[in-house]
Amino acid sequence: MSLLRPLVDLQRPRIPTLLSAFLTLLNDRLSESIVFPLLPFLLAQFAPNGRTLGLLAGSYALSQFLVTPLIGALSDRYGRRPVIAICVGGSVVGLGLFALTLSLPWPEASLWPLILLFSARVIDGISGGTAATASAVLADISSPEQRARTFGLIGVAFGLGFILGPFLGGQLAQIAVPLPLWVATGFACLNLGVVLTLLPETHPVEQRQNLPKRRDLNPFRRIGQVLINPSVGRLCGAFFLFFLAFNGFTAILVLYFKQRFDWGPELATTAFLVVGVVATVVQGGLIGPLVQRFGEWKLTLFGLGLVIAGCLLIPAVGAADRAPAIFCSVGILALGTGLVTPSLRSLVSRRLSSEGQGTALGSLQALQSLGSFLGPPIAGISYDLLGPTSPFVLAASLLVIVIALVARSPLTKNLQLST
Repeated sequence: MSLLRPLVDLQRPRIPTLLSAFLTLLNDRLSESIVFPLLPFLLAQFAPNGRTLGLLAGSYALSQFLVTPLIGALSDRYGRRPVIAICVGGSVVGLGLFALTLSLPWPEASLWPLILLFSARVIDGISGGTAATASAVLADISSPEQRARTFGLIGVAFGLGFILGPFLGGQLAQIAVPLPLWVATGFACLNLGVVLTLLPETHPVEQRQNLPKRRDLNPFRRIGQVLINPSVGRLCGAFFLFFLAFNGFTAILVLYFKQRFDWGPELATTAFLVVGVVATVVQGGLIGPLVQRFGEWKLTLFGLGLVIAGCLLIPAVGAADRAPAIFCSVGILALGTGLVTPSLRSLVSRRLSSEGQGTALGSLQALQSLGSFLGPPIAGISYDLLGPTSPFVLAASLLVIVIALVARSPLTKNLQLST
């Protein structure tokens, strides 16, 4: 009985824990979704070219990819709370530096603004490991059977961020271009205050792990290890390919709408609003009952089928009644994504012991970041060289491979592997 008491005590303050994790996830998504759509406007006075834009956008995902395994290992060694607090503090610094750089007057042709902007994005990307640690917090306070439902909060936070970020950014930028960055910085400060005052430690001392060797923190080595793991390797490979495909074709989605249908910002924003709303409803309210009824494995496969359908329906839409058809297609796409993301995370998490949740979920975050870094340029090259519809076909082909990998990895009742 005494051995169970620390776990009971740790899980007692559940509402403050959920609130802290939710705000951390929302801050992670909101800060990026505010900045990313405005990057061309924010860079206009310094370097208005696609090369600089692409490098600045990619620096965030690349930085996140390189450091996320270390952040996950640190949370397994020292606990979730201090790691989240330091990372959120880093987000405050990164966003604040970005906003300050845009607010100051600079001499013409000065390189300092670009140096500071890239530094800010790198700092913010490094701090983006909060998503993995917040996910580990949710895993700590949930039983294996409840993890898919609890992980639905990740989708809710990301969905709200996906809705609020571009909307707030577009509205506030009409007042002053740097204002959205200052608002994002203020929200990060709020997040830091909540973490410091409300978040309890959820990782018991007796389950702490020693830090791995330096070579084991190499993200490529860590990814290689998890991919060759016979219990979770296929699922982790599927996780990477899913985000490679998804982030690839969604990166060119607005460009496709603009060139194919001559859409302006209003219609394009409405399409993304549909995605955010549907994904939020699914992951926030429906995923729990659906998992209880069908299980994570079946939901993942069904969701992947929906994503493929939505991906192929978009380029099939003709000129007549294109807006309703597009909104329906992206709704199907969002429904599938809302099912796949928490279910696939849960399939991996349920194969792991509680001691290795932070490291393993950190590896998943690294795979997601690598997919987010590689997907957009691959889709962009395909768009330019092979035609506007080619990224959708490429994404659908990758998702078929994802289905094959998941189909070969059903969740057996007693399968749980320590990492």
